Amino acid sequence: MPLYVYKCENCGLTFERRQSIKDKPLTTCPECQGPIHRVLQPVGIVFKGPGFYVTDNPKSKSSH
Repeated sequence: MPLYVYKCENCGLTFERRQSIKDKPLTTCPECQGPIHRVLQPVGIVFKGPGFYVTDNPKSKSSH
């Protein structure tokens, strides 16, 4: 299940909740009952395999 980050618009509380993708987003703060919104988090990208960068698996130069 994904982990979502929420932030309260009134008190500024930031908290995480593990929810199913099918669950509706939370709407009230557990501390002050104020309105909250989901915080978008950056997602890491992993490139696998050779050829993405010049420094990845450099070909050896032949000494012919």
